[in-house]
Amino acid sequence: MALKNCLKKHRAQLGVNQQELGALVHVSRQTISLIERGDYSPSVALALRLAGVFGVKVEDIFEYVDEEGDDTNE
Repeated sequence: MALKNCLKKHRAQLGVNQQELGALVHVSRQTISLIERGDYSPSVALALRLAGVFGVKVEDIFEYVDEEGDDTNE
């Protein structure tokens, strides 16, 4: 199972770097980097804070994909 994301795209659209986004959601730059690389799955609370910063739904940033790469939203 994998959690894919387009966090970097949303961050670029907002015009902030990883350090600035981390400060906005009260985590480190390293945490933002790990999420963007797909090496860390955020808590529900963090995912909601990120969505709030961008003014989008969590589902607009994160997508759960099963182990075989199939989108589970279908």
